[in-house]
Amino acid sequence: MRRFFAPGKVVLLGEYAVLDGAPALVAAVDRGVGCEALSGPMAIETPPGADDRFVRPALEAAGAPAARYRFFAQPPPTTRSKPGLGSSAAATVVAYLAGRAMAGVVAGPADVHQAALEVHHRVQGSGSGIDVAAASWGGVVRLQGQVVTRVPPVDITIAFSGTSARTGPRVEQYLAWPDRAAFVQASTALVDAPLPLPERLNDAGDALGRMAEAAGIAYWTPGLRRLCALARDHGGGAKPSGAGGGDVVVAAFADPAARAAWEAAVSDEGFEVIPTTLAPGAHEV
Repeated sequence: MRRFFAPGKVVLLGEYAVLDGAPALVAAVDRGVGCEALSGPMAIETPPGADDRFVRPALEAAGAPAARYRFFAQPPPTTRSKPGLGSSAAATVVAYLAGRAMAGVVAGPADVHQAALEVHHRVQGSGSGIDVAAASWGGVVRLQGQVVTRVPPVDITIAFSGTSARTGPRVEQYLAWPDRAAFVQASTALVDAPLPLPERLNDAGDALGRMAEAAGIAYWTPGLRRLCALARDHGGGAKPSGAGGGDVVVAAFADPAARAAWEAAVSDEGFEVIPTTLAPGAHEV
């Protein structure tokens, strides 16, 4: 048996604007999708309640030979709802990598990224591909168009707001909003600004909130607002990761003690801190 893993993601900066060609920063985290492959008749197994609509075409694109491919969340989920860490992208990436490996081909991150992006976009029908980039390359990357640049690691922590969100309808509302130019310019500046990450997270959250209000996007929830406010109260920065409306916030602190105090406050108020570390790109375990 061979085992493979692709990480999930949190968006640090640049969501929404990345759809207009602006840069974004994304971090790969060690909560993703695993695959076990065992020689034998062709079989695809997915977790209860999941389907094979991403992994099957990824295996086909990889020229995967007949085998038993079993996919699973790794590690097992701790939240009752999906926290929005890019599981469909991770599943697509790990399926392609496993299929190529079982076919006797070593696929590097650039090859995996390009092939998985095509499959994921074809199945999903939209999206920036930022989660596919994170799953393929790992660490922290700057993505602009299809250009991926590795950047230094960052110290982040994430917490679940208590509700899951759908990205697609929010993306459609954003793309229907005609006054995006100033927001895209501001987002680009924050991605590359020589400022501490906590400050950039707070500024990006404010900019995203203003954009969402103007575009009519339901961005903030009570949980997201509270988690971000707690981060500021503890001297750090935080913003929703992704399209908003739920899922997780990503936070950063200059002081480790402040980070620990925020995590304790988050737990005391009934939210869940999701333990994560930065993860390498898709690989054989």
